[in-house]
Amino acid sequence: MLVKCAIAVFVFAVFQQVETDPINFPENPLEKPANQQKGRLSLQNTAEIQHCLVNSGDVGCGVFECFENNSCEIRGLQEICMSFLHNAGKFDSQGKSFIKDALKCMAHGLRHKFSCSSRKCLAIKEMVLQLQRECYIRHDLCSAANSNVNVMVEMIHFQDLFPKGPHLELVNILLSCGEQVKQALTWSVRLQCEQNWGALCDSLRLCPPQQPSSGGDAQHPASPAAHPGAESGLTKTSHKEGRETEGQEPFESSQSHNQGPQEAGITEPVGLERSDTQR
Repeated sequence: MLVKCAIAVFVFAVFQQVETDPINFPENPLEKPANQQKGRLSLQNTAEIQHCLVNSGDVGCGVFECFENNSCEIRGLQEICMSFLHNAGKFDSQGKSFIKDALKCMAHGLRHKFSCSSRKCLAIKEMVLQLQRECYIRHDLCSAANSNVNVMVEMIHFQDLFPKGPHLELVNILLSCGEQVKQALTWSVRLQCEQNWGALCDSLRLCPPQQPSSGGDAQHPASPAAHPGAESGLTKTSHKEGRETEGQEPFESSQSHNQGPQEAGITEPVGLERSDTQR
């Protein structure tokens, strides 16, 4: 009797376990489509964006606002547009012309290209970034940046560069606009990085150090004077070593000739360091 009861309890426990297993089974198929939806713009968002684009004009930031708050998390277009319009008064005539033409180019392109693009988030984001590059280059962002360096750099904020999006694309284009814009922008981003991440940014190089030319510093006479802050920010360690070797050379020679052997011996490691760097 006890054996039969034990068998009955065991069988009941097995069936109870089998019955409870399918409870979690329907959740897995539900989770899979949910994850797939994250990589695709929802039908509701697609209809809302299309309706918004039709009712928005080419002037202002209305078109870019259509891409805010969607399932693909396409952000940054409206912020860049508002930043350009807010700072337009600080730009010269060339910069103002760029702002007007570039924003109009992007608004017109987004309205016509969105309806033909895929609902996949990666495809939409790539379409947005490609259109941004085309409009900025077509209307000569680099010329506007070189004649309005300070204003353009002030518009770039470190926290907007993450995740990858229109803000980072703008920075990448600006970095190709010549050394003046590149150094000023890199210096500004580095300072903002240090304010957010502290000492971590101080140990990183945003740009590789420039290799010294065979002709010495004569080929770049205006670089330190024109951008003292940018140079020290980009190549902090190499610039410090340069000041030690260049600034202490006459000091070492005067010490070795005018002072005793003990003090001359103190400066000997510096002389060795200088010879190493020259090699």
